Amino acid sequence: MLETQVDLLFPPRVIPGLRDLRGEVWQTLVDKTVSQTPSSLEQLSFVLMMARMAGCLTCHSGSHRALRGCESCAQQALRRFHGSDHELVALFQEASDEVLHYLFDDK
Repeated sequence: MLETQVDLLFPPRVIPGLRDLRGEVWQTLVDKTVSQTPSSLEQLSFVLMMARMAGCLTCHSGSHRALRGCESCAQQALRRFHGSDHELVALFQEASDEVLHYLFDDK
């Protein structure tokens, strides 16, 4: 099925659809993230983490990934991740640290 809505970066609207792809630790992270506002540290960090995992920066409107849609691409990226849920949480924490550094770094 072809997706008609393509985003430039991983869209937060996709986060709830990723909840049941992994175990309890992952589900807790997703639940915590979805309950926050779009500009919260949690959602910004989740977007950064998933954009890296799914390769959003190399996606374009004519690519196979874009034609399948962001949710399908993100689900596939999570299925292909061979690490544990704890490793995913560690990636989330790294992204969170980077977002904090970017937002509050003395420029």
